[in-house]
Amino acid sequence: MQLPWSEIDTVLLDMDGTLLDLHYDNHFWQVYVPAKFAERHGLTEEAARAECFRRYNEQAGTLNWYCVDYWTEQLQLDIAQLKEELAHLIAVHPDVPEFLAEARAAGKRVVLVTNAHHKAITLKMQRTGLDVHFDAIHSSHSYGVAKENPLFWQRLRRAEVFDPGASLLVDDSLPVLRAARDYGIAHLLAVYQPDTRQPEKDVGEFWAIRRFREIMPVT
Repeated sequence: MQLPWSEIDTVLLDMDGTLLDLHYDNHFWQVYVPAKFAERHGLTEEAARAECFRRYNEQAGTLNWYCVDYWTEQLQLDIAQLKEELAHLIAVHPDVPEFLAEARAAGKRVVLVTNAHHKAITLKMQRTGLDVHFDAIHSSHSYGVAKENPLFWQRLRRAEVFDPGASLLVDDSLPVLRAARDYGIAHLLAVYQPDTRQPEKDVGEFWAIRRFREIMPVT
């Protein structure tokens, strides 16, 4: 895939499922948290899983869905501590450090733009060391709305000066990509396999990558 790198000044990158393997998050929320919820509340694992998923679905697409503190209160579990317990599963997708380094070497501003809560970002940066590659790191929790909401991009631009027409966004979420497209971000890429333990996903109307070496900038 040939991106028009000469037309791109800013590279906006999602974290979970894009730079990092989504297996960690999927296993955490779908398996580990329901098991701990069952223990905490004296439920069967089947009943706990059903209750957790019911609560997850109610918050889908909102900031609460991504909020460590919200789920700590709602589920009466120390979510930050549980995340630490599974931190050995945090993994970086292939070619990511090389891509980040090459993008900066090519003179691009490299920016992490994620819905992840600040506590989750801190844990994952500690485990991966990727933070050294970013010019800035932005969490949607700082802006009051998730990336799926068009307001997010307006608010982000007040803090992070970028030209939508000269920006690339790589994200594994189709609702996020569509919101970014509606805002005017010109270059958009999805990810075929956010979770390496799962089959490739439908990327809708977007071009997509399987690994970052496909779009390495020319320096």
